[in-house]
Amino acid sequence: MSLLTIPSPPMRPVLLLTRPRASSLAFAEALPAEMRDRVEVVISPLMEIEPLVQSLDLGAARGIVFSSANAVRAVAPLVTDRSLPCFCVGEVTAEVAREAGWDARAMGATADELVPALLREGPAGPLVHLVGQHRRGDIAGRLSQGGIETRAVPVYAQPLRDLNDAARAALAGELPVIAPLFSPRTARHFAGLARGTAPIHAVAMSEAVAESLNSLNFAYISVAEHPDAQSMVQAIGDCLGRISRVEGVRPAQ
Repeated sequence: MSLLTIPSPPMRPVLLLTRPRASSLAFAEALPAEMRDRVEVVISPLMEIEPLVQSLDLGAARGIVFSSANAVRAVAPLVTDRSLPCFCVGEVTAEVAREAGWDARAMGATADELVPALLREGPAGPLVHLVGQHRRGDIAGRLSQGGIETRAVPVYAQPLRDLNDAARAALAGELPVIAPLFSPRTARHFAGLARGTAPIHAVAMSEAVAESLNSLNFAYISVAEHPDAQSMVQAIGDCLGRISRVEGVRPAQ
């Protein structure tokens, strides 16, 4: 009597998402179905979002600047008047603001794109930039210097967190770990925690993010073509292709 041996399904690389939970879940859900089927998603937020304000007075502001969807989520319960126009960094942030009821437009993928775009358009000021405690780009200062009075108001904190058990187990394994990293602060924190036997393939949203990594800890570091979610998805796809070519797929034991 002969026995038919059915091969075990291949083990999939781990896609380790370290953004705050809401952002990580949204990013995972937006991945193409074909890509989700090729990875094992592990979510381990290295940063949490904690509201700083219980109420919010926008004063004489005639427009709002959002550079993060986290700011939109933090203030949406506090602001009942949605009549002010919103100028956003990134289409994802603009979409979250629109879903919350604001008339929002993406004015560029980065602060460096938003500032000159707003200065060219010249909206009536003053504006208010609703931000986290940790931020880059000095949008308010640059807009004010360019002639559009803008004040920055911190509305959420971003405390750092450790890797959870699932993430540590993935890093201690043998399967490749793909780690998309979206900010220099998170990248520096992750680089200090990324220890283990798994080959780590970092996907950085920008050169500034890549420069924050200790390259000795990583099998490969790639940078998205543009600093937006779509380019990050494309870079993850490229990373999966590189892994399949270079490392192959480890079979289940």
